[in-house]
This record gives sequence, C-alpha cells and structure tokens, in this order.
Amino acid sequence: MTKVLITETVLRDAHQSLAATRMSIDDMRDALEMLDNIGYNALECWGGATFDSTMRFLNEDPWERLRSIRSACKKTKLQMLLRGQNLLGYKHYADDVVEYFVQRSVANGIDVVRIFDALNDFRNIEVAMKAVRREGGHAQGCIAFTRSPFHSSEKFASDAKALEEMGADSVCIKDMAGLLLPYEAYDLVKALKSTLSIPVELHTHYTSGVGSMTYLKAIEAGCDIIDTAISPLALGTSQPPTEPFVATLAGTQYDTGLDLVQLSEVAAYFRVIRERWLASGLISTKVLGVDVNALIYQVPGGMLSNLVSQLQQAGKEDQLEAVLNEVPRVREDFGFPPLVTPTSQIVGTQAVMNVVTGERYKMVPKESKALVKGEYGKTPAPVNPEIQKRILGDEEPITCRPADLLPPELDSIRARAAEYVEQEEDVLSYGMFPQVAEKFFQWRLAQKHLIDNEIGSVEGGYQPV
Repeated sequence: MTKVLITETVLRDAHQSLAATRMSIDDMRDALEMLDNIGYNALECWGGATFDSTMRFLNEDPWERLRSIRSACKKTKLQMLLRGQNLLGYKHYADDVVEYFVQRSVANGIDVVRIFDALNDFRNIEVAMKAVRREGGHAQGCIAFTRSPFHSSEKFASDAKALEEMGADSVCIKDMAGLLLPYEAYDLVKALKSTLSIPVELHTHYTSGVGSMTYLKAIEAGCDIIDTAISPLALGTSQPPTEPFVATLAGTQYDTGLDLVQLSEVAAYFRVIRERWLASGLISTKVLGVDVNALIYQVPGGMLSNLVSQLQQAGKEDQLEAVLNEVPRVREDFGFPPLVTPTSQIVGTQAVMNVVTGERYKMVPKESKALVKGEYGKTPAPVNPEIQKRILGDEEPITCRPADLLPPELDSIRARAAEYVEQEEDVLSYGMFPQVAEKFFQWRLAQKHLIDNEIGSVEGGYQPV
C-alpha cells in the first residue's frame, strides 16, 4: 500500500483564493471538530494572507484564532504558510524577529510550517527552517514552481535536495498559479522521489483546469501528500476538491482511508457558507471558472484581477492584452522570478506602467527597483544588465543575503508597540503590520471599555431617568 495523505486547505488557502480571506473564526467554529475527526494529514489553517486579513477586515486577533482552532482540533496537525524572511508581510525582517515569530507560532499550536521564498533563494528560508526545527515543529521546504529557460525537473530536483540538506522534514512543490501540467507533474515527482529520502507534497490551484489530473499523475509517480479543499470551496482559483480524490483512490494502492460520508457532512456545512458568500458577492463567478490565460501568460488568478483593476483605474481597460504580453518580457528582464507574492505584484505593476506610459521603464516603482537591486534575494537568472543599469544608475546591486544587512529589530518593535501590548504576540503583529495592528488594537481597547462600562452599569444598578 502507498497510502496518499491529504492536507485540507478550507481553513486557509481555499477561502483566501475564492473569498479574499474573509472566513471568520465564527464561520469555522462549528466545523472544527468534524474536520479534526476526518483523518487528514494536516489542516492548513493559518499564515499566508490570513494574518493580515483577520485584523484588517474581521477585527479578529490572528493569534486568538490559532489558539481557538488548536483547542478544538486535538488529533490533527495544524499547518501554516510562511514567506521565509518575509514572514507574513511583504519585506524582509531581521533574524531575531523571524526566530521569535516561529517560536510563538509553534507555541500557539502550529505543527507544520510550510516555508517558501518567492525567488527560490533558499538563503531567505534557512533561518526560519532552523527555528522551526529548534522549536520541535515540522519544517517543510518549498519549491515555487514556474517555467523558464532556467527551470527544469533536474533543477527543481537539485533545489529539493538542497532543502533536504538544509534540514527540511518534507518538500512541497508549490504550484501557486496552476501551471503544472499532468505529465510534467509525473516527471517532476519522479525526479524528486529519486533524489530525496523525505516526503513530497504537491500544492496546486484549479485555475487552469488541470489540477485534478495533475494530482493523479503525481500520485502515480509517488507523491506522498496532496493539498485539496472540501468541494464547496474548491475549484476555480482554489484547490482541487477533496471528496473526488477519496472516491477515486478508494480500493486502490493509494487509498486515502478517509470516509466519504464524514466528508459529505463537512461539505454540507461549508455549502451554506458558500451560498451566503455567493449571494453577497464575496465570491465572484469570475474566480470559479477555468482561466486559460494562466497557462498562456503564467499569470496567477489573483494577479490577473490586480492587472484588470490597475488598468481600470488608469482608464486603459482595452490594454489588457498588451499588458499580458508585457508580463513575460518584464519577467525575463527581472531574471525569471516565479510569479508569487510579492514578485507577481511587482512584475505585474511594472508591466502595467510600461504599457500605460507607452515607454518601457519610464516609471519604475520602488518595489521593482528593490527586486532588481537584490533586496529580495538572488533571482533565478541574472537580471538584464541594461535594464538593471537603467533602473539603478550608479547604485551597486546587493549580492549578500538581504537580511544580513538588517540589524536586530525586535526590541525597537517592542518599544514602539508597548502602549498596545496585551499579550507578547502583539509585538509580532505590530512588527509586520504596524498600521493595521494599531487600528485593530485601538478597536480592541474600545470594545474592552464598552464591556467594562456595561458590566459597571449592571453592577451599580440602573438609575431611573
């Protein structure tokens, strides 16, 4: 038997991909025990965009959310997504912040930390990976899948081996744009399995319509774990659905051992939430279909919607095709970075500016300059030297690990956040998202005063008017 394990994404990536990360802890609460009883490999429930969104849009404390999930899920491993040295933000943080964030994440209930770097520059994930292992967690190293003249199955296998040698407990092929085709997946997983002695997990999105076929071929090649979403929040820009895989693999050597009847009860619960979100417009029909542009332009679904939005703001909606054609040119100029947060936003915005201004690199955002300069790390291929010179002028590119240039910053963050801190984790919330966290902390304080006043009124008795 080669039992295939399933990691369920409904508590994180599924609603991040379909509903702008708007699932509240109240939406989850009554499903947690059901999910815990299924027998999943892990529940992906934290990290990615959830940290920012819980504070920004839901007035929730992300740490309290994690503790709530942990208290309800006693049997199943909890998993999070971490952007390496970027943590859950969009810039590099000093090593002391990275180490402390990992320590608090594991202490609050995380078992598996999936760590990736947008450029596959593994210097940017090494500190986080060592910290996870030091805290007793499972450190999963990621390969961000992409295509270019500089990427191949052999290159990815070599990268995966480097992750294993760094101490990764498992390796994930992170196909964030749904680009990995079925027979490519077979070859890639075969290459990794012949190189590694640790488990291989595959993560994809259904954006391009091939996700389930890709998983099936990967399983045949020896993939150990796949990421799926319970069916009401699957497909489109989310993951392939869980239940069809359980049914398809039942009775085969890959049998997941999961129960379709139990999964049907979970699906019924989340179907109600899906219908509510569809009725409110939180889930747009645009994210539910197949988008062939993902295969043609290597543009993830979220990036495509950003491009459309930027063009609308500039009154240039008719220029979308020109921008889609410009994206691969910018990507080549910038050293063929995989298109994942934050590089997808950087390349996309630059492509829009190149088209809207009518002149390539006439306008260059600071994020483009930072990428070309090396502030995010080493790009897979060298940056076009002519473009680099045009953007940087006389400035020298960075060749060291970017975080080597950052002094320790935890103490200074703690000092700035001091007036708001109710728990030690608040320091980290403030360190990554100071403006969002400050607004949330002020709201939290106001709620506390409101409750205190209500209690005081009841205890003192109401005075007749």
